[in-house]
Amino acid sequence: MQCMNNIDGLALDGHALRLFLAVLEEGSVTAAAARLGLSQSAASHALNRLRAQLGDPLFVKAGRGIAPTPHARGLAGKVHTILDTLRELARPEEFEPARAKLNLTIAANDFQRDLLLPAFYARVSAVVAALELRIIPSGAPQAELLRERDCDLLITPLPPSGTDIVQKRLLADRYACFYDPSLRAAPQGREDYLRAQHATVIHAEGEALEFDRKLEARGLHREITLRVPSFSAVAAFLRGSDMLATLPSLLRHSALQGFASVPVPLGPGGKALERLPLYLAWHRRDQQDPRHSWLREQMMQVARDVAEGAG
Repeated sequence: MQCMNNIDGLALDGHALRLFLAVLEEGSVTAAAARLGLSQSAASHALNRLRAQLGDPLFVKAGRGIAPTPHARGLAGKVHTILDTLRELARPEEFEPARAKLNLTIAANDFQRDLLLPAFYARVSAVVAALELRIIPSGAPQAELLRERDCDLLITPLPPSGTDIVQKRLLADRYACFYDPSLRAAPQGREDYLRAQHATVIHAEGEALEFDRKLEARGLHREITLRVPSFSAVAAFLRGSDMLATLPSLLRHSALQGFASVPVPLGPGGKALERLPLYLAWHRRDQQDPRHSWLREQMMQVARDVAEGAG
């Protein structure tokens, strides 16, 4: 391997750098090659060439897999910056909304969809030349949604992790305890809350809400008698029953309008469980895209408007 001080930066290959990041994120050359549509031999050859150019093994065997060297971990941020710059060179420098014809896909569950996307659609479509908006369910979101271009933007309380995933907080909500006031009173304290029958939402993949997972982790058990796959489905079951539903408080403006709600009665120790931030996430390849940047700002403004109107 050549000396680190003699690296020829102009010899570096953007495709090899992209492969380096994919291996770093996947923890496997095979998985990275499959993700990028490369053969195993092509990926190995490109990675070996990059190792020689950078004077570092980059990845070493660790058990049955591989692990990045300290130098490789330190390179991740710099490589992202290099690739962002290269992509920016190939993009138009200006974006004119009035002339833009946009085809956009956003992943969101029904809570985030109904809370933000009607206003977002109205705001953007009023400005651009044409807008086609497709909304898909995010479920328990995975980074592949963005990596594989299944969506342009992702709205979620739990953004997927990855050095190639960028996130920004849209707004902060809290979980609240909803109930039908014609059938029951608000739960009187922690024990009354825990003894009640509960309805909740479970993602299509079988993953429970973060609040439910945290409560179980603390050993606080409730009798959950109803699980439905969407927030909007809760209302039909909650109406006319004495069940409780602990869901995002902003649902009081949409799917759970007309129901009573109170803070979750778990006492001071439950405050951390109630917090529910919402994030906007996107792939780093779109970070410098002026079109994408403009769309993100429209979403941020919609979130600000919602936060101001929800007080």
